[in-house]
Amino acid sequence: MAIISVVIPAYNAEKTIKQTIDSILNQTFQYFEIIVINDGSTDSTLDIVSHIHDPRIQVFSYPNSGAPTSRNRGLAVATGEYIALLDADDLWTPDKLESQYQALKNHPQAAVAYSWTDYIDESGNFLKSGRHLTFNGDVYAELLIQNFLENGSNPLIRREAFAEVGGFDQSLLGGQDRDLYIRLAARYHFVAVPVVQVFYRMSPYSISSQILRQEKQCVAVIEKAFLQAPSSLQHLKKQSLAKIYKYFIDRALEGYPSPEKGRATIGFLFNYIRYDSSALQQWRFCLIILLKSLIIVLFPPAISSKILSTLKKIF
Repeated sequence: MAIISVVIPAYNAEKTIKQTIDSILNQTFQYFEIIVINDGSTDSTLDIVSHIHDPRIQVFSYPNSGAPTSRNRGLAVATGEYIALLDADDLWTPDKLESQYQALKNHPQAAVAYSWTDYIDESGNFLKSGRHLTFNGDVYAELLIQNFLENGSNPLIRREAFAEVGGFDQSLLGGQDRDLYIRLAARYHFVAVPVVQVFYRMSPYSISSQILRQEKQCVAVIEKAFLQAPSSLQHLKKQSLAKIYKYFIDRALEGYPSPEKGRATIGFLFNYIRYDSSALQQWRFCLIILLKSLIIVLFPPAISSKILSTLKKIF
C-alpha cells in the first residue's frame, strides 16, 4: 500500500516526463504511487509514460484543463497518507521523499515538509541557486510576505490537511501553489529540510517566463490572501507586494533581452519603490536597474545584450 501519492500534472511534456518519473523511481523511499494526470497532451507524453513499466504508475487522461484542475483530479484518486506534488519537467534528489517523510514523522504537529530548490535549464544543467530559506513552525506571516517554498514541486503534505483546506483554487489563473501554501499555513505548522532536494526547470516557454501575466496572477493571490488575513497582519501587505516586484525585476532581467522586458522592468521598479519607499535608499541599485532597462528598450536585443554583458563586468 502506498504511503505517499506523487501527483504529476502533464501537458505536452515529452521532453522531460521520463526524467521526472525516473527521479521518483530512484527514491530511497519506495512506498509510493505515481499518479500522472495527462492534461490533454497532443505530443508523445502519454506514449512515453505507457512504456515505463512499474505497477505503481497510474495514468488518467482528460481534456486540457490546466495544472490546478489536474492536481485536484490527482488528489481525488490518491490513496496515500501523504501527498507530494511534482511538475512534469522538474526533478528530485533521491533522498527527497525519505527526508521529508521523516521530518513529518519527527514533527507530528507539522502538516507540510519542504526543502530547498536550485534551478536548472532545459537540458538539466545548473543555472542558479534558489533562496535556500528556512522557516519552521508557524510560518503563516512569512508566507504572506514571500513564497519561500519557491515552486509547486517542493512540499510533502499530510492528506488530511489537503482535505481541510480544499485543494487548489481553480478560479485563480496562476499562483495557485502559493495560495495553497498560505491556506495551509493559516492552520498548520511547516517543517524545513534545509538541503537542496528540488531542481526547478526554467524554460523560455514556461508560464513563469511570461512576466506580465505572472505579475497579474501573483498580485491577485496576494490580494486574496490579505482579504482573508487577520487585521494584525494587514501591515505586511506592502512588504509582500514590494517583495514580489523585487522578484519580477530579477526575473525580467534574466535571459535574452527584449524591449517588452525592458518596459516591464521599469514598471516593476516603480512598483517596488511604491510599496517600499526605503528602496530609494538603495539608489545605486535603482539607478543600475533603470539604466539596464533603458538600454534594453532603446537598443536591438543583440546590441543591448553586449552592452549588458559589459555593464555586468563593471558593476
